[in-house]
Amino acid sequence: MRILVVGLGLIGGSVCKALKKYTSHHVVGCDINHDIEFAALRDVAIDEEFTGSYSGFDLVIISLFPEATETFLRENISKFDKKTLITDVCGIKGAFSSRVKALAGENGMRYLGIHPMAGKEFGGYANSSADLFQKANFIIAAFEDSSEADIRILKNLSYELGAGKIVVTSPEDHDKMIAYTSQLAHIVSSAYVKSPELQLECGFSGGSFQDMTRIATMNEKMWTDLFMQNRDNLIFELDTLIENLNKYRKALDESDSAGMLELIAEGRKLKEDNLRHRVGQPN
Repeated sequence: MRILVVGLGLIGGSVCKALKKYTSHHVVGCDINHDIEFAALRDVAIDEEFTGSYSGFDLVIISLFPEATETFLRENISKFDKKTLITDVCGIKGAFSSRVKALAGENGMRYLGIHPMAGKEFGGYANSSADLFQKANFIIAAFEDSSEADIRILKNLSYELGAGKIVVTSPEDHDKMIAYTSQLAHIVSSAYVKSPELQLECGFSGGSFQDMTRIATMNEKMWTDLFMQNRDNLIFELDTLIENLNKYRKALDESDSAGMLELIAEGRKLKEDNLRHRVGQPN
């Protein structure tokens, strides 16, 4: 395929590098910063820089923040060839995907969103990697009327990028699950580092501290956009977490060792069941 990748940050740059390393697709890179386009060309992460023409592409992969994705499409979608397949790698689907789908349909194009569950503590093209997606989960957020052919195109693309497991679900169910598996974790990490003890942790911390704080370096503009577009699902998960945390606090406040033991055992058993379930799941 002839593929245009719009936005050459961590994810977009990694998509380009993976496509060049593992496939024979022709890759064109587009970024508002032309120095990044040149860097990608120098790194052989793309076959050519964007020339300003949106015609001649089989697939367009938009790797921008959700709001920027919609702005880019509103300004440029009429310039694309009809029947081009548009996808995005945003961490939000739901109402966002419905708006993009409507915009694509109005212009004679197809849209189907994907979400690679991969990332790093720090963004930007400089941190991108051809192997970022190796063994990563990929989610295809399909609509009821999405064609099997388009789903197959994005499945094949995901495997070419390195996907370990691909899940096809609805945009709405994507957002419900992502609120729990990703967005909640980012909020907890951001809140966790606000303890006054943070600057004193050196020499006292181990793997658990690193695991809890790694994603606190998230990009605040992107994640605010993601949180706000999924706020109802995220509020539900936050309320559930706060309710559970209060049970642990209550056990401590009342010196209830038996209650604490029960709470910890309950969590252990739930995670063990989860691990057993994951082992039995097909890729």
